[in-house]
Amino acid sequence: MVATRKVTLRDFVIFQVKLGLEGLASILIIQLSVLAMVADLFSGKAAGPRFFYSVVRMSERFDAWLNLYGAVKRLEAGESDDGFFGASEAGADSLLGKLEEIVRGGDEPRQRRPRN
Repeated sequence: MVATRKVTLRDFVIFQVKLGLEGLASILIIQLSVLAMVADLFSGKAAGPRFFYSVVRMSERFDAWLNLYGAVKRLEAGESDDGFFGASEAGADSLLGKLEEIVRGGDEPRQRRPRN
């Protein structure tokens, strides 16, 4: 993959944001899972640990949405000079897809207007 400095810098910032979100989510999920397990142990319900597994499902959905390394896998499979945005689909149900839709409004880079 060959990318410009601007694209590489943009991807670096996106990656740092994604890492930060993953770290914050991990801290939150640790706390939630402990609380859910305690609630399940003391609820006395015959249904079993339903709160704990709800936290696990929520964590799994967040990981799929964040998709920390998914863009790199797609980049390695093909040629692109557009970094993470070149390996994602604008508007996809992921952080990167939503960012691309906000920044670009679609999959193609916005064309710069000539200065008069």
